Amino acid sequence: MIFSVRVIPKASRNLVKEEDKGFKVYLTKPAQEGLANEQLIGLLSEHLKIKKYQIKIIKGDKSRNKLVEISS
Repeated sequence: MIFSVRVIPKASRNLVKEEDKGFKVYLTKPAQEGLANEQLIGLLSEHLKIKKYQIKIIKGDKSRNKLVEISS
């Protein structure tokens, strides 16, 4: 399953919102050295109740707009 994620780094709190075309995720970590991507994978795994290794960023590694793939 592939879906889009819009990331907002350096937010005041961590939050995952479901939207029409995917998710909007607010992260407290800055977008430096992959910190935000690590936190994104952790939050999505908690929200979707799956393991972290099942989530992979396939596009937009250094962008706010990402494509994320979930494997089974």
